Amino acid sequence: MQSSHNLSHSVHQLSRQLIKHVNITLEPFGLYSAQWSVLFVLKTKGTLTQSELCEYLSVEAPPMTRTIQKLVKLGYVQQVQGGDKRTKKIELTEKAMNEYPQWEKAILAMNDSLLNSFPSELQDRLFSLLNEWYQHIK
Repeated sequence: MQSSHNLSHSVHQLSRQLIKHVNITLEPFGLYSAQWSVLFVLKTKGTLTQSELCEYLSVEAPPMTRTIQKLVKLGYVQQVQGGDKRTKKIELTEKAMNEYPQWEKAILAMNDSLLNSFPSELQDRLFSLLNEWYQHIK
């Protein structure tokens, strides 16, 4: 059996390769992996606070602030006042909602090309194992 170090290293290397593929895929749209993560979460979960985004994506506040600022500058997200004056919520703009389908189409095509030789039963098993591991360590 492989050592735990080798397993962790392999998962880390796989993660870096996936990020690289996402960045290449999104390059024509002027987006990067970190920005896509925020856009995807806001699309699937709806309006969230910056703290909620940080917690969900396991990202520290400073890089999340930079990512959100860039997305605001691009016109893809906006900050709106939350329930109290100290809280700002982040939401997708109409521009992002209009462009999201083409981003998603590109990402889905990338996913398909990366997984096309990987049988669906193994994909399901891998998803289950990774999800179980993730739930254990978070």
